[in-house]
Amino acid sequence: MTEPEDGAPVTGVRSGTLGLRLALAFLGVALAAVALLAGLTAIFASTDVSHLVTQQRTDLARAVAFAAGVAYDKNDTWSNVDLSLVLDQATGTGLAVQIRDQAGRVIDHSRNFGAASGPQESPPIMVHGQRVGTAVVRITGSGLGAADRGLKTALLRAIAGAAGLAALLALLTGLAVARRITRPVTRLIAATRAMAAGDRAARVGDIRAAGELRELAAAFDQMAGTLDRQEQIRRNLVADVAHELRTPIAILQAGHEALLDGVAEPTPAELGSLRDEVLRLARMVGDLQTLAAADAAALNLTREPGDLAELAAAAADSLSRRFEAAGIALDRRLAAAPVLADPRWLHQVITNLLTNALKFTPAGGRVTITTETTATADAVLQVADTGPGIPPEDLPRIFDRFFRGQQAAQISGSGIGLAIAAELAEAHGGRLTAASEVGQGTQLTLSLPSA
Repeated sequence: MTEPEDGAPVTGVRSGTLGLRLALAFLGVALAAVALLAGLTAIFASTDVSHLVTQQRTDLARAVAFAAGVAYDKNDTWSNVDLSLVLDQATGTGLAVQIRDQAGRVIDHSRNFGAASGPQESPPIMVHGQRVGTAVVRITGSGLGAADRGLKTALLRAIAGAAGLAALLALLTGLAVARRITRPVTRLIAATRAMAAGDRAARVGDIRAAGELRELAAAFDQMAGTLDRQEQIRRNLVADVAHELRTPIAILQAGHEALLDGVAEPTPAELGSLRDEVLRLARMVGDLQTLAAADAAALNLTREPGDLAELAAAAADSLSRRFEAAGIALDRRLAAAPVLADPRWLHQVITNLLTNALKFTPAGGRVTITTETTATADAVLQVADTGPGIPPEDLPRIFDRFFRGQQAAQISGSGIGLAIAAELAEAHGGRLTAASEVGQGTQLTLSLPSA
């Protein structure tokens, strides 16, 4: 086998070998079946022909004995009996005949009797119910014997021809089927090698093949799409983190350089500004740790039966002081909604939703948290606020990591709270959606499978 650079085997050679092996396997199975069928056919056909020839030989031998008995009956003795007609007719049918009397003496015989070596029949010659002699009949190489051999030869040739044709058809069919099977496999190999070489857009696409191969191709494309999205998320995350860290680091660097160069005095205001940037960095690192923990939790949730209303009440209790301090009313409309979830991370989701509503609701506003079980057997939690709402152009992106819309420009935060909530909702088999109108507030809805 030829090897390309880097020691990777040639794809075409490998797929060609697989196709050839499949074709040879089909051919081997077909040849075994044809050989078995041909052998059984030849055996049964030869047996039937031999049985037919034996029956015909027996009938002819009896006919010869009957004719000899008729000749004997004319004279009532073997003396001067004319058996030439009987012998000539027997010779014409491929038989060699010898007529013997009751004592076993030879009365007459065919000229070719001594040379005949075929199977022998010895029917008695009966006249008026009494045995008067024996007709010894042998098969010669002509007549019935020749017909026997010719029929068997013709049958064997026909069987051999049919077997050869069947083998050819099996080979052609095996090649066609093997090619049909290996073509999608070749496409899968090509797509896999392209992805390994860095082509993230490589896909198998729709293929015409057996159901299992179509499912394999679809699963491969789905996996490739997932990997592509994960890679894009990773790149976006790195870019977003770098962007978010750049500003506080630049402020800290400029502030410290100004202090070191004597441009600025280390006043409480200047040091407080630097401390705020340090706290901002600390919050950002904490958010990143929470995001990493949420990603890990999405892969390893510890689910147990619980009530979404109880979890919502606990989250609301933990934030009640902050709502009071901000002058925002927190209404609860909690109905029992059984779920199968990880209580720790579901509490985190509800806390993030309430905290987000707290940030964007002005003093004197209202936040309402509601739980219920819908007619479709979903457990639903909704957090609605009376804030300024979200612009239509920002609404599709509020669950993106580090996204901060127009309304969040003057509000502290890193922009990953809703992203964490959405990922944890999806990990629980649910979804998080948002509806909002500018000036009318925002409604965030968490839907989970009911227990």
